[in-house]
Amino acid sequence: MPRPRQPGRHRRPEPLVAPEGAPALVLAVPGAPSAGTRGLAEEVVSIARSELPGLDARIGYLDGDDAEFPSLKSVLARAAEERTARFEQAVAAGLDVKEPDGPVAVVVPLLAGPDNSLLRRIRQAVMDSRAAADLTDVLGPHPLLAEALHVRLSEAGLARADRARLFTVATAADGIILASVGGDDAVQAAGITGMLLAARLAVPVMAAALDDDGAITSIAEQLRASGSQQLALAPYLIGPEVDQALLAAAAEEAGCSVAESLGAYPAIGKLALAKYTTALGIAPAQAQSMPSH
Repeated sequence: MPRPRQPGRHRRPEPLVAPEGAPALVLAVPGAPSAGTRGLAEEVVSIARSELPGLDARIGYLDGDDAEFPSLKSVLARAAEERTARFEQAVAAGLDVKEPDGPVAVVVPLLAGPDNSLLRRIRQAVMDSRAAADLTDVLGPHPLLAEALHVRLSEAGLARADRARLFTVATAADGIILASVGGDDAVQAAGITGMLLAARLAVPVMAAALDDDGAITSIAEQLRASGSQQLALAPYLIGPEVDQALLAAAAEEAGCSVAESLGAYPAIGKLALAKYTTALGIAPAQAQSMPSH
């Protein structure tokens, strides 16, 4: 007989809600702005908003320069202007309000791994905006990114969707190359997520820099020398940060199949939000009691 359920043991936690006056989450999007990039970024912030109702989430493009694709600098400057305007309106209305302090925004780079050249540009845009903004780390390495890579490989028919299932995919890869951009730091970070992916798939996974000429092919040769024959290239990339033609060319040169980039996989929005809430120190129990600015 099943034991009677003990009251309160499995109650759902109180939903987290963005505190009134909380800083904006500004997603810093690298790469050339395009309709595809905008759709991806909008989907990521939509996921974040669904996880945290009331969230003020905005998109700033590293290479943006107009109303359609606003630059990160202009988005931050606008957020600062709006907060100052709200304070001045409150004072004019005779309300007893404190002058706002703390960050006006938390900037989250839309990057799976570290890319120092892009991060320098994001940092410079934050400084140029003259807005009080915090900049978080990149999204990875993280177990959720290993899950996302697994899903993208299974969607391409290059991995089983679930290790527990008995059937196998005929085209499943027996060696995975994680393609990153950003040099040695990016390769090391990708390697950490790669270990998690290797544990999920039970096949060897090695990381290589897409922007290091010949690195993908070199890793492919190493994997083949160790016994892997059917290789797959898994982009440890969200998408906008690199020209997709580079991926296709690297895969062709290395003689391996290629999966889609991570894109707007739900984990990306959740990780962006986690960077935001961690930067602000928001926890479910204190979300609604955080002082507003």
